[in-house]
Amino acid sequence: MLLQPLAARLRGRLHYAYVVAALTFLTLLVVAGIRATPSVLIVPLEKNFGWSRDSITLAVSIGLALFGLMGPFAAAAMQRFGVRRTMIVALILLASAMGGSSFVTTPFGLILTWGVLAGIGTGTMAMVLGVTIVNRWFDKNRGTVLGLLTASTATGQLLFLPILAWVVAHHDWRVVVWIVAIAAIVLIALVALLMPERPADVGLYRYGGSADDTIDAVRGNPLVAAFSALRIASRSGTFWLLFATFFICGLSTNGLIGTHLIAFCVDNGIPEVKAAGLLAMMGVCDIIGTTLSGWLSDRYDNRVLLCAYYALRGLSLLYLPFSDLSFYGLGLFTVFYGLDWIATVPPTVRLTTQRFGNQLAPLIYGWIGAGHQLGAATAAFGAGVLRVQTNRYVEAFLVAGTACLVAAMMALLIRSRPPAQLQPALG
Repeated sequence: MLLQPLAARLRGRLHYAYVVAALTFLTLLVVAGIRATPSVLIVPLEKNFGWSRDSITLAVSIGLALFGLMGPFAAAAMQRFGVRRTMIVALILLASAMGGSSFVTTPFGLILTWGVLAGIGTGTMAMVLGVTIVNRWFDKNRGTVLGLLTASTATGQLLFLPILAWVVAHHDWRVVVWIVAIAAIVLIALVALLMPERPADVGLYRYGGSADDTIDAVRGNPLVAAFSALRIASRSGTFWLLFATFFICGLSTNGLIGTHLIAFCVDNGIPEVKAAGLLAMMGVCDIIGTTLSGWLSDRYDNRVLLCAYYALRGLSLLYLPFSDLSFYGLGLFTVFYGLDWIATVPPTVRLTTQRFGNQLAPLIYGWIGAGHQLGAATAAFGAGVLRVQTNRYVEAFLVAGTACLVAAMMALLIRSRPPAQLQPALG
């Protein structure tokens, strides 16, 4: 096996956990780029096919919902079949979805590709992949590494959106989906060559650890494991508070801003490439904000951090529809909101791990992540409907901003103390 000689060569200079983390970062970056692709194609599809905005965003919302709902089953599949196999299957689905979407001629075809296939493919990896990798490969610096992996979502926007928006402006929209399909195909080869299952496979312990961790090797049915974790979690008020706050997180980020900001800007006379630049700037700010959030989550009360993040995000969303949409007005929103884009993830993961333990945390976080994407799906479709009915997005921003303020208060009610005893019983 080529991985063991590579890990041996790096030993003393770099723990192979960081190679795994880097490959995971790259994978999540490409997945983020694929998920962001529909935001630059809403207006071109309206012009090319004459489809209404709500029919286009229906496909996006289905994809977002499946993205979240796949989380707990993906975590169980990674434990049962292995991270590498699960990632490769998901990347094959994504390449097929993006390539296939270039041939669609009806909204139903968009639902099958962007909605079903892309939703399953992205959901199999995105949220739970980072948690699984961090818990499996790191004892030390977990919050910081998870912050970096979470920031890959923003980096994907940073790299992909301006490029894809430029391609849309100068070429046929189908070129965009082929670019992201090729990126997924390249990743398949890298994962197959460089991703081991566990530290023991390359003769190592977890980074910062002194003994190999094998407790995550679940031999039962992944479906049974996922629903067993839900049964255990559902007895805890902590789970429902984390689920509800993360629902609002998804509603106020990739469901609303990630899907509709470019269309909102185009409605107000801002060119698509410039609007994509705003999202890219958010990506830069979020790399800083989320990485800092991971560092803070290792050191401070994660409930207070969540309260601050949701409150600041709510205020920024309430500000947006009343700004003058000038360079300075949008710039202020972009920086302020971008620093807080997904800074909620590291403290949410840490609270989940503290409450439910290392083995159950990826599975239960998968269900909490499902709440995030159900919120995103609600906003993606709901904001599209409001736009068709009212010809503006003001109400959507006001609802999302108010919901974030509610989430800030809910975060303070979360209990961080672990239960006396948890019985995994994962099947």
